[in-house]
Amino acid sequence: MGKREFLMNSQKFWEKVSLKKMNRKQWELLCDRCGKCCVHKFIDDDTEELLYTNVACRLFDPFNCTCKDYKHRVPECMVLTKDDIKEFHWLPESCAYRLISEGKKLPDWHHLISGSYETVHQTGNSARGKTIPEELANADLTKHIIDNY
Repeated sequence: MGKREFLMNSQKFWEKVSLKKMNRKQWELLCDRCGKCCVHKFIDDDTEELLYTNVACRLFDPFNCTCKDYKHRVPECMVLTKDDIKEFHWLPESCAYRLISEGKKLPDWHHLISGSYETVHQTGNSARGKTIPEELANADLTKHIIDNY
């Protein structure tokens, strides 16, 4: 963690600045780096339940749980913006953006609390080791639905 990130962490900006008022650096720092948003999902038409698959986007880095080419994401990528905060219910329940939008605290494993980007993985709260690439998946992604992350 760089000096600037440490200073932002020590000030707990996420507790003082609303999502709408965060600057770009704060917004990006809030990301868990769990990779759960990079896996293919479905919404059950009957229950509206969010169903996860074990299939990751073709740009997903399975070790770091980040995008390999963030500036040139795939067209299907759902870019999180301040204008979409009311729609964050599709994000994982553990997602920092969702938690903050719901007025909840960040978990102890979040890098802004723990000081390490590894704690999300060490505690099993990421997609690390749980996905397969799109090119290895069955064309029918519903066959890849898993219970949870």
